[in-house]
Amino acid sequence: MRITPITRACAVGAGTVLLLGVAGMAAAEEHPGDHHLDVNVEIEDSTGPGVLAMTVASTSMTLTEHGSTAVERQFTGTLPTVTVTDTRDPSEIAPGASWYVVGTSSDFTGEAGQPTIGAGHLGWAPRLIDGGESGVVSEGDVVDTVMDDDDPDAELPFGLVDRELLAMGYDSAQVRPEGQWTATADLFLRTPANVAPGAYTSKLTLSLFE
Repeated sequence: MRITPITRACAVGAGTVLLLGVAGMAAAEEHPGDHHLDVNVEIEDSTGPGVLAMTVASTSMTLTEHGSTAVERQFTGTLPTVTVTDTRDPSEIAPGASWYVVGTSSDFTGEAGQPTIGAGHLGWAPRLIDGGESGVVSEGDVVDTVMDDDDPDAELPFGLVDRELLAMGYDSAQVRPEGQWTATADLFLRTPANVAPGAYTSKLTLSLFE
């Protein structure tokens, strides 16, 4: 079973980076006809407004079976690295503003017409890779699946059915000088042992808000 693809969304802005490169093959020795050229570039300070933006390292991922038991099958994987970048001047940030990244999943659809596996079967455990030194950025809580719901009165959410928190910067202006943060999550799909075999596909949507 696998998850493909991951959809990326950003509600507060996006930036484009243009990469320019010069590549060549190193010569083993000098030749009389060689001409050497200096390559120069001057990079000025950015004069336009900054942005708060999110990028994801990959557009797809695959879950593989790990940790299954006689009564439950489990498929695990790691969310591609999510990077939040803030290039804004502090004066551009509204007082008290906070940014946060959330994720939600669609149901898993069988490619051969197998019964759908609901999004409630997919959970995650968010992890900060680099949350900076301010202590203002934090990861979201673990979201378990419907297979873990052994308390009918529990009020906790089960599965990535609704928007669940991956990471959050509690004070955008305070954390802004750090400029960039990264996070990921351990994903786990848990199903009954008699789940229909075959390939399944789901969309995991990540969104950045402030």
